[in-house]
Amino acid sequence: MFESRCGICCDSCEGKTEVNCKGCLNMKTPFWGGDCEVKSCCEAKGLNHCGECKEFPCETISSMGKEQGYDPEPRLLKCRQWAEK
Repeated sequence: MFESRCGICCDSCEGKTEVNCKGCLNMKTPFWGGDCEVKSCCEAKGLNHCGECKEFPCETISSMGKEQGYDPEPRLLKCRQWAEK
């Protein structure tokens, strides 16, 4: 079962209570109050997560979080796994 649009495993996120995050599947806007391109794109296309997209992996999902020092590979792998189910 998928937990997010981008491959983040929200159920095991240690920071979600600190920022009052319920996960993008359960929130209209991200916890930071801005816009998430990945969330918006998936919802506009009617997709559960990026792994279902015919353009996966696109530049948006591949570069998400890199500026903050996060490795995108674990999220991309998780999206691939969710797409196989």
